[in-house]
Amino acid sequence: MTKILLVEDDCPTAAVLSEVLTTQCYTVDVATDGEIGLELATTWDYELILLDLLIPKLDGITLCRRLRAQGLQKPILLLTARDSSADVVRGLDAGADDYVTKPYDLSQLLARIRALLRRGSTQLAPALLTWGDLCVDPMGAEVTYAGEKLTLSPKEYSLLGLFLRNPQRVFSRSDIIDRLWSIDASPSEGAVTNLIKDLRQKLKAAGMETDWLETVYGLGYRLKSAPAPLQGQTGEDMRNRGQGDGTKRRKQTQQIGNIDFKDEIQPEVAVPSALSRKKGLAAIEQILKRYQDTFAARMIVLEEVVTALRSGSLSPALRERACQEAHKLAGTLGSFGYRQGSQLALAIEHWLLQDATLDVAQLAQFSQLVTALRETLAQPPLLPTVEPSPEAAEMPWVLVLDEDGALIEQLKQNSFVWGIQVEGVSDWAIAQQILAKRLPNAVLLSLTLPAPNPDGMMLVQTLKRRLPTVPIVVMTEQDRLIDRVELARLGIGRFLRRPISIKQVFESVMQLLAQAQSTTARVLLVDDDAIVLETLQHLLRPWGLQVTSLQDPTQFWEVLTQTQPDLLVLDLQMPAFSGIELCQVVRQDSRWGNLPILVVTAHTDMESIQQVFAAGADDFIGKPVVGPELVTRVISRIDRSRLQQELEMMKRRIGS
Repeated sequence: MTKILLVEDDCPTAAVLSEVLTTQCYTVDVATDGEIGLELATTWDYELILLDLLIPKLDGITLCRRLRAQGLQKPILLLTARDSSADVVRGLDAGADDYVTKPYDLSQLLARIRALLRRGSTQLAPALLTWGDLCVDPMGAEVTYAGEKLTLSPKEYSLLGLFLRNPQRVFSRSDIIDRLWSIDASPSEGAVTNLIKDLRQKLKAAGMETDWLETVYGLGYRLKSAPAPLQGQTGEDMRNRGQGDGTKRRKQTQQIGNIDFKDEIQPEVAVPSALSRKKGLAAIEQILKRYQDTFAARMIVLEEVVTALRSGSLSPALRERACQEAHKLAGTLGSFGYRQGSQLALAIEHWLLQDATLDVAQLAQFSQLVTALRETLAQPPLLPTVEPSPEAAEMPWVLVLDEDGALIEQLKQNSFVWGIQVEGVSDWAIAQQILAKRLPNAVLLSLTLPAPNPDGMMLVQTLKRRLPTVPIVVMTEQDRLIDRVELARLGIGRFLRRPISIKQVFESVMQLLAQAQSTTARVLLVDDDAIVLETLQHLLRPWGLQVTSLQDPTQFWEVLTQTQPDLLVLDLQMPAFSGIELCQVVRQDSRWGNLPILVVTAHTDMESIQQVFAAGADDFIGKPVVGPELVTRVISRIDRSRLQQELEMMKRRIGS
């Protein structure tokens, strides 16, 4: 189970987030101030840190800086009710990987969490975990025995996965507690005994006659040697079994067009199924009831401010306290279904942050805001959902070109479970309009699009020219070797022959996305000519490179440290600072000793080139810039640099 540290001092917000994340099979530890957060983050191994900016004892910015200074590399996601660009820049400069503004959409927050967790791992889709007739599918969070799906709690699922991934290891009760429970839960070892007992009973009820766990007296538990699966059955067969006669073994496949859609994502699946979403909403409703008195107390403080303002007796202490309460309401209410309440609380906070005395008209406006907030809280909340949000900015999205509308609809319905967005069209002309506005993370293409669409192979060629680094999955009814060879020559990522299941489609896409994730690189362009910068951007971005442009050389160092590029492209002649001078500055700092530097210059005489290399540049390219030459040199230098880094890491490991 993935462990997440949440640093949040507002109890209602922390309770909601903990509950929602738990329903998604994450283990959550909560720290109520920055000092506790620092201690936990440096003591325990977390995969992700959720960090509020305004927390006591040690604010979020300072905490983030300290964690990065101590070498913490795990993703940090900032939570803030302040959406000013200055606050965001400060957070990102401090080392945060992303931020979400309160009140946040829970679906978007979960999408950003998944995206950050993906960035921390470039592994392909995990393989099936099997033990005899028991099968665990980590990709779908699905457990079956003899082909029948089992309903497990998140902790039961995590316990089973823990032993199946470590078949020879003995886990003590304390080991299991450390991995499956949050720190503040602090269960007794009896909780582990009960968990194992419950899981054993569920497996026995499903038909498992052999006990799967061995008790190692005095030490803990270990997975027993697995019995042989049913004769002739492979892991894939086990995944697809359970389609016989009878009420329990009813057929799970429906035919839509020429594609088999299997109900591989069932309500019983632990995460993130419809059932888990309903449980999450029910939990949020219960948390709301629990903290209604807290919200009421905060409203009393705001109303005291109104009274004090009318009498001219507002003290700095009361103003400060009210500002804090308004800030907490702004960040909390949206999560409980009071989005308008969050906006009203934010407006109240802005009023309170102003030190100036309010005139009669301003006092009336402030009073109206407090009254409106009170009336809003008196209404039943519009409870949030964790359904996919169209604004889930960090979700990778896939463009589907297929004539089968049923396929597109099925992909859209199941896309949230896989953490991606799907947009489907059957017309190439419409697809071109979409591509003109936004580049996809992957393309799913049918080779049999109806007229007037271009021929399938011609369309593949067009897409590869336009999107050279975007992974493409091809679907076709044909299975000719000549087609496979031709598509391989074009660099197609996956070849899928129909009929195929939804799960096969998503697995292929996710594998390609994981591979593409590991190949992205950041490039910083520095040139005082805006036209040159725009030209270079257009040349490099289609190759999957993250390009940052800088026209003002005086801001170079700030942008360099902020973007952390994998390669630097410098113009030779610029006002204020030349490319030679900037190159020398970079090489003076040990952090950038191995950063590849490419100098762009119109002066290709021997003396100028010697100056370029003497300053520490790795390569140069003459103006006017030729597109293929620039791309080749940039990618080659990045690949060479990464290879060198890997070799250095290997040397250090061998030396140690």
